[in-house]
Amino acid sequence: MARFAASSWPLTVKVPTLVALLMVAVSILVSQQVLGRLQATQEKHLRELGNAYLDGLSSSLIPALLRHDVWETFDTIDRAKGMYRGLAPDGTIVLDAQARVLAASDPRAVPTGIALPADVAARFPAGGGFLANEDGSRAYLSRDLVYQDRTVGSVYASFDTAHLAAERREVLLALIASNAVITLVLAILGYLVVTRMVRPMRILGDHLQRSAVSDMSPVAPELLAARGETGRLLRSYGRLVDAVREREELARRLAEEQRLASLGRLASGMAHEINNPLGGLFNSLDTLKRHGDKPLVRKATIALLERGLGGIRDVVKTALVSYRAGGECRALLPADLDDLRLLMRSETQRRAITLGWTSELAASVPVDATKIRQALLNLLLNACAASPNGSVVLFAARRAGTVLVASIDDSGDGLPPEAAQFLTSPDEPRSPREPQAGLGLWLVRRLVAEMRGEIAIETSTLGGTRIVLRVPLQQQEALPHVA
Repeated sequence: MARFAASSWPLTVKVPTLVALLMVAVSILVSQQVLGRLQATQEKHLRELGNAYLDGLSSSLIPALLRHDVWETFDTIDRAKGMYRGLAPDGTIVLDAQARVLAASDPRAVPTGIALPADVAARFPAGGGFLANEDGSRAYLSRDLVYQDRTVGSVYASFDTAHLAAERREVLLALIASNAVITLVLAILGYLVVTRMVRPMRILGDHLQRSAVSDMSPVAPELLAARGETGRLLRSYGRLVDAVREREELARRLAEEQRLASLGRLASGMAHEINNPLGGLFNSLDTLKRHGDKPLVRKATIALLERGLGGIRDVVKTALVSYRAGGECRALLPADLDDLRLLMRSETQRRAITLGWTSELAASVPVDATKIRQALLNLLLNACAASPNGSVVLFAARRAGTVLVASIDDSGDGLPPEAAQFLTSPDEPRSPREPQAGLGLWLVRRLVAEMRGEIAIETSTLGGTRIVLRVPLQQQEALPHVA
């Protein structure tokens, strides 16, 4: 199962998500500040109202406390409760100088004459003052009643603050709702803005991905008119496409020139192969003219003519098969390799090169005959060009399981590193330009790649370079035998 990683998210998701997270963080911080400030304001107002309540209550309670008048104390508490309805007092207890209950708003819960219950005293702040409980539903306020620097009693009051807590909850819900709406709107706007911003980048990325499996294609002309960094990037990609196409066109032209150069060398060899038997053929014709009436001479001369014309036919046929564009795709026959040996004869004789030939093929091999012949012929010509006069060039071909293996050894100084890198690395884009690199390397690599083969460069026992071709065999149906 693929790992859930935020780093793999597209930019159109990352930016809105980041905006939403920042908004949530800001909302939490702002909400805390607003709610904290609201609670502090409410407590301040409640404390001020509570103190005002106790101020008014104290002025009425002190005379009753001095006389220890219980009923007047009850009456004062009851009248004060009705006067401060906005404050919502829900309980008041008055203690005398001996800290005993003189009167309470709820005499059943706190009877007169008892000490203040411990659970009730625990709700109020020690030493007097204001205190609110944890859930904010109750607030407690206490004060000592002093007359002429003498404490004559104390009053304890509790207030219902549930409406203030409800107000804070409403504010919190309003903050959450408004922040959620703002966050959603900003996330949507961020998505739309980022989608528009990265659209050229996405188009450029799609073009680059397609270029890995096909030819590079330019972007739409209207995108090239974009401003800023995006426009510069797209225009740079457009220049890259033009440069790649130009390089591919130059490589195609170079391959065609190399092919024509190889064909020219072969044409020269063919002229030599044809010119040699022509002299003998003319001599045979002259012999027929002079001694054609003699049966033995006529028979021998005609046989010589047939062999000479047959040799010329074989040379021309072999060259046409090797360099005919397109044509049928057929299996490689042992005779195809013999044709290569025949084509190389003039070159090897001209330079006094010994061509060692080993072919272990006894039957047809299911590989593209035309492509493998062209590749081998170019490599043989390169081997002869790299070898000095009077040296040796070796050729060997065999079938190893499901692979056709062909090797060519030369006696030269070795293949240049650039040429070796170009032949063996399918990712190497540049074809070597040095004359000693030989002709047709780009064509050889392309032909071998089309046959899904491999090229290996080794050191030859002759001191030069050994080039080994390994071409996988194809299905018999794909390469029918054509006689």
